[in-house]
Amino acid sequence: MNSAALIQEASGDNDWKEIEERITNFIRNVVETAKANGVVVGISGGLDSSVTVALCVRALGKDRVLGVAMPTSFTPKDDLEDALKLAESLEIRASVVPIDPIIEAFEKQLPMEPKDRLVLGNLRARVRMVILYYFANNLNYLVAGTSDRSEILIGFYTKYGDGASDFMPIAHLYKTEVRKLASYLGLPKKIIFKPSSPQLWPGHKLTEELPGDYEVIDPILKGLFDKRLKPKDISERLKVPMELVQDLEDRYIRASHKRRMPIALLGWEP
Repeated sequence: MNSAALIQEASGDNDWKEIEERITNFIRNVVETAKANGVVVGISGGLDSSVTVALCVRALGKDRVLGVAMPTSFTPKDDLEDALKLAESLEIRASVVPIDPIIEAFEKQLPMEPKDRLVLGNLRARVRMVILYYFANNLNYLVAGTSDRSEILIGFYTKYGDGASDFMPIAHLYKTEVRKLASYLGLPKKIIFKPSSPQLWPGHKLTEELPGDYEVIDPILKGLFDKRLKPKDISERLKVPMELVQDLEDRYIRASHKRRMPIALLGWEP
């Protein structure tokens, strides 16, 4: 069985109209249950945030969705332009909040130098979420998360940063499926096929932290978590190194604390 066949067999989700309806119904239900006025979405010009904000508009209407772009000095100019152009095409309100001054204030006050760039990278992600909640609290909105299933399974997000939100509309979709949904929604091709890049530090690329792109990673994840195949079987079926399969399985285990409420002493769980 080749990787494409494994993807198709594992997901079975190819009716994008039905998927869109299911997600938009979910968004409406979450917002109505919370008696919220709308939603705020962090927009980066990337795939996941673009799909999320588009779905929120389809669910709630343009007047109940706020997009917030939070660039740094090293954010690619094209990414910010893509985010704002999408907001304009969706006819939603959009705010731009540069975060460099906020990060610099943290650095001045904190008594410890960052050990590596990941420390400040995670700080940037958490500052962005603080900003989103500022808008949400001020407007009685909910924060719509933009993480997808691929990222969640391997822990490729910042805990209490981009991993924090009130609800996640696309958390059940793998990255490759999000691209297909983006195409169905008619998003710009530039966004659909843009390489994934977290941009948490200058020149930050996906390949710096992950062992491959999502076209390689997703079939493995589906084999592990949807088909419940053994790593050896996945390696043989997909013709990928066993070490790669084990690496992704290890990432899932190490990131387990990110996917649940804080661990508590047995008998003291909230």
